[in-house]
Amino acid sequence: MGDEFNVTYITLGGYVEVNKYRYLYFVIMFTVYILIICSNSTIVSLIWIHKNLHEPMYIFIAALSLNSVLFSTTIYPKLFIDFLSEKQIISYSSCLFQYFIYYSLVGSEFLLLSAMAYDRYVSICKPLQYPTIMTRTTISILLLSAWLIPALHVVVAVALGHEKKLCNFTLKGIFCNNSVLKLHCVSSRVISIYGLVVLLDVALVPVLFILFTYTKILIILYRSSREVRKKAAQTCLPHLLVLTSFSCLCAYDIINARLESDFPKTVRLIMTLQVVLYQPLFNPIIYGLKMKEISKHLKRLFCQVKQG
Repeated sequence: MGDEFNVTYITLGGYVEVNKYRYLYFVIMFTVYILIICSNSTIVSLIWIHKNLHEPMYIFIAALSLNSVLFSTTIYPKLFIDFLSEKQIISYSSCLFQYFIYYSLVGSEFLLLSAMAYDRYVSICKPLQYPTIMTRTTISILLLSAWLIPALHVVVAVALGHEKKLCNFTLKGIFCNNSVLKLHCVSSRVISIYGLVVLLDVALVPVLFILFTYTKILIILYRSSREVRKKAAQTCLPHLLVLTSFSCLCAYDIINARLESDFPKTVRLIMTLQVVLYQPLFNPIIYGLKMKEISKHLKRLFCQVKQG
């Protein structure tokens, strides 16, 4: 390999004995990918088809499922290629593109969850004003903002990183995340500070907003009847479960990439796979089982399939 090759391509060094277990890796991850696509597409289709699910809360759930499909499609096809290839490599420009899509969609997940929290807050704390606040225009603005704001933030980070010279050509991972910054010859204070700004804007602020809205909701529910508390729990609990799991996985991703933790390679691979495996499957399972209306339509769908 010449210098030109090294400048253009990055070796993905996070795989463990890929030559020995390549087909096992492929079968497992391909099965997971199909499950992610099918489960999330089913949730989106049910919400699209049934008019009683054409409410803000379910529209945001459909947006989360769509986000999970896009997120998985950013990562999984490249994993399949790597599992079946002799060399696990990626061009630097493709690596930056994957980095851009990956973190844009991660940011979108946080903003979509904060939009859902706002919807629950208005529904429970201001029920009489709900129809006038959560209009189609409001929903469209929230959805557009959830996908556009993170993309605009991350594209600046990509532009800053693109100009940097590379001295290291082996990435400690199986896809392009924040570890790509460790490939630069000189660490940039500007990129580091801007990364913290992005983290604050598209992750920490939405999480704090969600915690604030749910604190207000809990105060209202504390003064409400048992029936109201039970109904609110059915819609709020899945949201909090998804937020908690996603926040923990993202925290691991950031800490591992930023601090270059000395975990064994196998442990790092397993934890990295959790980031791309767990959440896209967790969303449809939680919302499918815990959201009463979606669960009802799912049962009818499976009954029709069995009868057919």
